[in-house]
Amino acid sequence: MALQVLTPTAAPTVAPALVQALPPTPACDDDDEPTLAQTEGPYFTRNSPERMSLLEAGTRGEKIVLSGYVLSTDCRPVARALLDFWQADDAGQYDNSGFRYRGHQFADEQGRYTLETVVPGLYPGRTRHFHVKVQAPNRPVLTTQLYFSGEARNRSDGIYRPELEMQIRDDATGKLAAFNFVVTAA
Repeated sequence: MALQVLTPTAAPTVAPALVQALPPTPACDDDDEPTLAQTEGPYFTRNSPERMSLLEAGTRGEKIVLSGYVLSTDCRPVARALLDFWQADDAGQYDNSGFRYRGHQFADEQGRYTLETVVPGLYPGRTRHFHVKVQAPNRPVLTTQLYFSGEARNRSDGIYRPELEMQIRDDATGKLAAFNFVVTAA
């Protein structure tokens, strides 16, 4: 798909349809293990703006909408869980002076979240990925990364883990992705 200029939208509206269309990743069973923790990396910035869309005027790249749930290890939705996302732009560059491609949000009362952004470019030595911190209210922070299946660089990236791959499908406006986080909530 060719690069295109994207315009931000007020609120993504595909979350419920996407969550129903794609299977949960990972599947949640009672006594499930929390989502695998991974390194934060060197580019985390505190105090990101609260927003569901990382798209801004002049944003370039292929649009992707990531949706899913934050669940406890006993498969219950975690209401108001904090999710903080950051990523490289479509050219593989991180904004280290501002908040482009950075933002946080809170899951709704059913534990659902939706993030509208672009597919990140390749960062030197890494495969495509999103960084995320997830925290159930008053619980420890889970720091991890999410990956794209089928990427050539997955094989050579020493951090990549297949259990952190998002379920992805193409859509008329870009890509739709799903991932359910499992966190310690009790």
